[in-house]
Amino acid sequence: MSSHLCEKCGKNPATVRVTELAGGVPTERRLCSECAGTPQQEAVLPRLFETRAPELADKIQHAILEAVEAKRCFAERAAADIAKAVEIVFDCLQSGGKVLLCGNGGSAAEAQHIAAELVGRFKLERPGLAAIALTTNTSILTAIGNDYSFDDIFARQVGALGASGDVLFAYSTSGTSKNILRAIQAAKIVGMKTVGFTGASGGEMAKVCDVCIKAPSEDTPTVQECHTAAGHTICRFVEEVLWGGGKAPQ
Repeated sequence: MSSHLCEKCGKNPATVRVTELAGGVPTERRLCSECAGTPQQEAVLPRLFETRAPELADKIQHAILEAVEAKRCFAERAAADIAKAVEIVFDCLQSGGKVLLCGNGGSAAEAQHIAAELVGRFKLERPGLAAIALTTNTSILTAIGNDYSFDDIFARQVGALGASGDVLFAYSTSGTSKNILRAIQAAKIVGMKTVGFTGASGGEMAKVCDVCIKAPSEDTPTVQECHTAAGHTICRFVEEVLWGGGKAPQ
């Protein structure tokens, strides 16, 4: 049973938490069931959203249209580099190689996402394609991070799993992540091709990757959305070339 009394009547036990407006700021109060059930209490949050909904909808529409414009620009600027990436992945997989993928934070999720599209399927029914996200084994990541350095968590795995003819997908919105740059260096040492996914500047990755796919923005969410579009496009055309009767890009 609650040890608190209702903050409104001060008599009954407080059994319900209710959010109210206090000076325009949502504030939580502890009320009894009787006070919490009054029409005045029930109407507070609906009124809040009723007054702000049109303004919020306008802002949402503007945000989505900004994202659409970024992707239109991305399509114009990055299509040639994405085509090169399709060719690199096609040659790798056709020769029995594999794709390794790495990134930090949201880019780690993107690495796992695209690995799943390759191993599972994108659109066509076909055999699984060899792809490994280097972001998923927490024992490996924490062992390397603890015994060596966080900067080595991907490079060490590339050295252990990568081979000549394989491909590394390296994701960094800034293009300057140390552990990604070291992974690219490790990939070069074993003879892998490297495809970088970055923001507009490309950072250091633009200088060291075989192909650098740059989103036309430095806004992290926008960059990540463009990376998803690029990854999906690569998966689509690799599938079509290998199993859909398409021709390898020239």
